[in-house]
Amino acid sequence: MAKPKIRCGVAGVGSLGQHHARIYAALPGAELAGIFETSDARAAEICAKFNCRRFATLDELGAGCDAVSVVVPTDRHAEVALPLLAKGCHLLIEKPLCASLAEAEQVLEAARANRCLVQVGHIEHFNPVMSFLEKQIDDPRYITAERLAPYQTRGTEVGVVLDLMIHDIGIVLALVKSPIVRIDSVGVTVLSKSEDIANARLQFANGCVANLSASRMSTKKAREIRIFQSDAYLSLDFMNQAGHLVKKSDIIAYGLKMKIGLVKAGDLSAIPVKEIPIEKGEPLALELAHFIESVTKAKQPKVGAALGKSALEVAITITEQIRAGQK
Repeated sequence: MAKPKIRCGVAGVGSLGQHHARIYAALPGAELAGIFETSDARAAEICAKFNCRRFATLDELGAGCDAVSVVVPTDRHAEVALPLLAKGCHLLIEKPLCASLAEAEQVLEAARANRCLVQVGHIEHFNPVMSFLEKQIDDPRYITAERLAPYQTRGTEVGVVLDLMIHDIGIVLALVKSPIVRIDSVGVTVLSKSEDIANARLQFANGCVANLSASRMSTKKAREIRIFQSDAYLSLDFMNQAGHLVKKSDIIAYGLKMKIGLVKAGDLSAIPVKEIPIEKGEPLALELAHFIESVTKAKQPKVGAALGKSALEVAITITEQIRAGQK
């Protein structure tokens, strides 16, 4: 006998939430039960497109669904999540988990009390690039990450650290696996009410250092990371799902070839830089499939509440440093 499908809902079907609805409507094991949306026109458009119902309240959405994506502005995450958790819904909450640690703790306590899973939408953890990194990186010594985007009003209810840099904070925490001992930050406010450009240097107990930069004042988009460890250098592009790798063992072999005359000294074209064969995929679809699997099997998700809260703590520390410096 086939297992019943997980009844899924989406709270907020704006520019990102519409894609949650699209994927749930097509995902095996899931059924798009409906949406909650404050805009009448937008709700009508999405319901017609994906043949689902519009729930009038969050309580109705919670009662009609097993699992819900919370895709509203960050400063409304707790307000939307709490009534859904009270109805026993498992939640995927878009990153960051909440706008404050106090709200995050409220949400996590409600999840514990109602025995609900909470997955945080750190989407890059489901990017095929991250899957490659998790297999290759075992002792990172130095990391640089750059995340750039053109200015847009969406997301400016929080600063660029909570809007963009938090992606890379989550990635670095997952790769380094060591406590942070020092944070140094700087940022600049340009168009919004909070920082639009930020840089943070994270120093870890194991000696690793990560330098993170984020800007939403760029003329181009970029999501890149470079990682150095004792036996390799990796440069990867999250946006284009591509990159290259240089291994120490290959450099040694190159040196030996040069020594015996198989390659000419200074022939840079012979340096063994390997293009990384990454099997491309839509990170959001992979993320939601993982969420549904976690709900179905009642197992903790890859990016659960603990990582979501840790990334938020670091992001808030960076934000507070920047704002103290601006004063």
